[in-house]
Amino acid sequence: MKLKTDAWGRPLIRVGILHSDHRPDYRLNGDGTFTLNAVRIGIDFHWERCEEQTFRGTLHFVADGDDLWAVNELPLEQYLESVVSSEMRAEASLEFLKAHAVIARSWALAAPKGHALFDVCADDHCQRYQGIGRITNENAVRAVRETSGQVLTYGGEICDTRYSKCCGGKTELFSTCWEGDDKPYLQSVTCPYCDTHDADILRQVLNDYDLETHDFHDWAVTYTQDELTALVQSHLSEDIGRVVDLVPLQRGPSGRICALRIVGAEGEVTVGKELAIRRVLSRSHLYSSAFEVEKRGDVFVLHGHGWGHGVGLCQIGAAVMGSQGFGYREILAHYYKNTEIKQLYEN
Repeated sequence: MKLKTDAWGRPLIRVGILHSDHRPDYRLNGDGTFTLNAVRIGIDFHWERCEEQTFRGTLHFVADGDDLWAVNELPLEQYLESVVSSEMRAEASLEFLKAHAVIARSWALAAPKGHALFDVCADDHCQRYQGIGRITNENAVRAVRETSGQVLTYGGEICDTRYSKCCGGKTELFSTCWEGDDKPYLQSVTCPYCDTHDADILRQVLNDYDLETHDFHDWAVTYTQDELTALVQSHLSEDIGRVVDLVPLQRGPSGRICALRIVGAEGEVTVGKELAIRRVLSRSHLYSSAFEVEKRGDVFVLHGHGWGHGVGLCQIGAAVMGSQGFGYREILAHYYKNTEIKQLYEN
């Protein structure tokens, strides 16, 4: 993706922030910042809510059907200060934040986003960007400034540096989760770090609403047959009757299912890839598609591990690495094989 640049050739980025209302609801603060009321975050996930958030840069509003977007344009480096403080806490270890600054910058410059009105959105569909109120520690600013202009590359090209909250012990392949060929730097690697119950480390990575999620490395979800049938049917256009079985057809190396047959009394349907499976088996999104199915009479128990798609850097695993003294280059080398850090521009 080609971003606009300022007079010195440094990238600018346009971020779409979704309002919960259909009319502009904001205030100018007189110090070059503005505050938006009722910003939607965690859209369609189990932690969805609205917040008041304050931002730097320019602002204009764009209507898109029933949605109203606030479009915030600002320098990429300022955007990243908020991203690394929104994806995790600004108080996280410096080396972990530096690793995340590099991949957040690389992803913003390399990956297709699917948005026509702006470059990236501010929510989990792209990268969390929740304003300057999240920047509560100098480590976040320092991490961005000390890696300014650095991107991760493979074969001279900027990497599509995907990442997720918790891989569950092993990272996943690109093709398990999305259409398209696998990327040589997004290999499946063992992650012995993310199985942690260290409250201090988890508080570094997880914001307040993330901390509401428990047991994300190893978890279980239980449905009665009636509950599962109602849930599945709410996501399907055809009626397959009462659900009688869930049959994994294909898995990636982390155990994430990318093709699932849902068998009903009156028909069956195959669902995939990873995110579609998580949606059809949950009122919002199942933690991941890395699960085994246990049937106990008319009860289905899904025994799973991991939180998110599991591709690329594991945020909790990387935070543990940072706490154990690994440098940001070592963290990146673990999750993105055979890559190089390139200085794309100077701050």
